[in-house]
Amino acid sequence: MSNILAGLFEHHSDYKKLEADLENVGFESSDYIVYLDESHINAQYLASVSVKNNEQIDGAKNIFSQNAVVKTFLFENMSLEQAHYQKLKSYIDARSKAEIHNSPYVRIKASSNGMDSEVKF
Repeated sequence: MSNILAGLFEHHSDYKKLEADLENVGFESSDYIVYLDESHINAQYLASVSVKNNEQIDGAKNIFSQNAVVKTFLFENMSLEQAHYQKLKSYIDARSKAEIHNSPYVRIKASSNGMDSEVKF
């Protein structure tokens, strides 16, 4: 069974260019799906590509990054027929909620002298 590499793309990126780039590196039109929202012009879109080995994963990731991908997700043991938009969206939502985000740098001021001039009586 193949794997699915899914990518969420920027608003300004062109899905037609993504399709052309994928086909230029050897993916067939039956190897990928671009999910578009017809109600919004220039809205973000999601694309999924069926990949079988690490070479294809790297190639698809490279094409994704050239086309302003925001984030990529690899779903193992999933075929393109199983890659329905709602199913992928629910997996992506679950992964995003489980991700631990970096906290901002916190500076802790500690006194090394005991009580100092900041303490008033």
